[in-house]
Amino acid sequence: MDFNNLPSILTPDPGLLFWMFLAFVVVLVVLAKFGLPAMIDMVDKRKNFIDESLQKAQEANDRLDNIKKESEALIQEAREKQASIMNEAMATRDEIVAKAQDKAREESARILKEAKAEIEVEKQAAIQSVRRQVAELSVEISGKILRTKLQTDKAQMDYIDHLLDEVTVTDK
Repeated sequence: MDFNNLPSILTPDPGLLFWMFLAFVVVLVVLAKFGLPAMIDMVDKRKNFIDESLQKAQEANDRLDNIKKESEALIQEAREKQASIMNEAMATRDEIVAKAQDKAREESARILKEAKAEIEVEKQAAIQSVRRQVAELSVEISGKILRTKLQTDKAQMDYIDHLLDEVTVTDK
């Protein structure tokens, strides 16, 4: 193969190679001086933005976890307060019911006592009334018997002697 007959693009001159090399170095220096720092700066800014976004997302996630924990704690506290209030209400209800039952017992005992006392008073009044009536009847009956038996003076004297004999016998 003969390399002399090849087109010039495949076998460049040394002058062309020099100028191409020089252009490459100039472009490389310009890119290294201006382009590369700008690209690195943009990549760094983008990396910082992504890092900040991740950190903010993590902080938001942490806050969300804290809010969940606080809400659970508040719910638990509310449940405990509810249970406490319910227990107090039941205790108060039981206390009120017990007081009402005690008051009802006392009232019924008082009413029963008053009723017994009233019954006793009425019983005594009835007994007194019956005694009075019996005494009146006895006096009336005795009067009638004595009038019929003691119509004569002799009968009266015999009756008096009889009574005196009874009194002297009972005294001995």
